[in-house]
Amino acid sequence: MSNRMEENRYITPVNMIFAMINVAVYVILEILGDTTDAMFMYDHGAMYPYAVLLEEQWYRMLTSSFIHFGLAHLVNNLILLICLGSYLERRYGKVRYVILYLVSALGSSLVSMGHMLYTQDMAVSGGASGVVFGMVGALLFLVLQNRGRFEDLSLRRFLLMMALALYNGFATSSVDNAAHVGGLIVGFAVGAVFFALEKLVHAVRH
Repeated sequence: MSNRMEENRYITPVNMIFAMINVAVYVILEILGDTTDAMFMYDHGAMYPYAVLLEEQWYRMLTSSFIHFGLAHLVNNLILLICLGSYLERRYGKVRYVILYLVSALGSSLVSMGHMLYTQDMAVSGGASGVVFGMVGALLFLVLQNRGRFEDLSLRRFLLMMALALYNGFATSSVDNAAHVGGLIVGFAVGAVFFALEKLVHAVRH
């Protein structure tokens, strides 16, 4: 019974819907073409700064977070998405979790685009890793807010996990580290806003 409960705690409805959307998009794109081909991914919603700004294709800021460059890219992000997202959906509920997910997607894309424009190092990008790091940021806020622990996450364990994830990104070529850092900052900020709103609601009620 305890093993089943341990498995089920990672299964939360909204998070699983987001995971299934990512899988469905990947399968459809694989049927249509090659998800490792940058031009094909550009044609199907990947983020590219000039397309966003010059052609006003603002939808790329969001669609890029649902497309993945190959199966390994998808699987790596989905594992983290399912594990980390379940903590946050249980804590925040369905509506606030959707807000966190979408704001992290948009925020990480915005930071990524800004970094590309600043460095003039342009690339076609996509993937849910910006969202995943948004979740890392929100969980970091929760761990700090709860004096170093949230559910089974301790501050030391969590900081080690976050440091390894960031290091892996910077040590690996072709990784959009700006999106990771942007997602982390945005997720932390969203967590802080949720906390402030909770305190405000509590104060009004009492």
